[in-house]
Amino acid sequence: MQAKAVKPNALIWLLVSVAVIGLDQWSKAWVLASLPEFTPVPVIDGFWNWYRTYNTGAAFSFLSDAGGWQLWFFTALALGISGLMAFWLSRTARGNWRAALPYALVIGGAIGNVIDRQVHGHVVDFIQWYVGDHYWPSFNIADSAIVAGAIGIALSGLFEGRRRGPGKAG
Repeated sequence: MQAKAVKPNALIWLLVSVAVIGLDQWSKAWVLASLPEFTPVPVIDGFWNWYRTYNTGAAFSFLSDAGGWQLWFFTALALGISGLMAFWLSRTARGNWRAALPYALVIGGAIGNVIDRQVHGHVVDFIQWYVGDHYWPSFNIADSAIVAGAIGIALSGLFEGRRRGPGKAG
């Protein structure tokens, strides 16, 4: 009986998650030490401000006024999703960066925001984009990693299905 060759899994990509967490927490420490609250600081006039604000909810301040239980709900949700994606990384080939990188980005972003929720009771947001009188909700590095990762997961799934072709398993 021949032993089955073990293929290295993609858990090494968790180093990307660690880098996202580090960059996210460093940027938020800078924001808390340097930027005034609720005051736009222009970066590119007419498009981009630094704008220190806080979010007790989720994307677009969803459930931000829910009374406090949402802190634990979003913490548990982020940890659960991160655990699931870490499991998927353990089942992904190390060289499959199209799958591994998006998982790692989502994990890093989710954990970065969990740290905020547990340390501050809210998420620190500071990047504000706008055009004219239209302002997008403020966000942070962790949010950017989550969105980039989610797009990567969707694209990976879309293109992986096309590579296999209709009716082909595997």
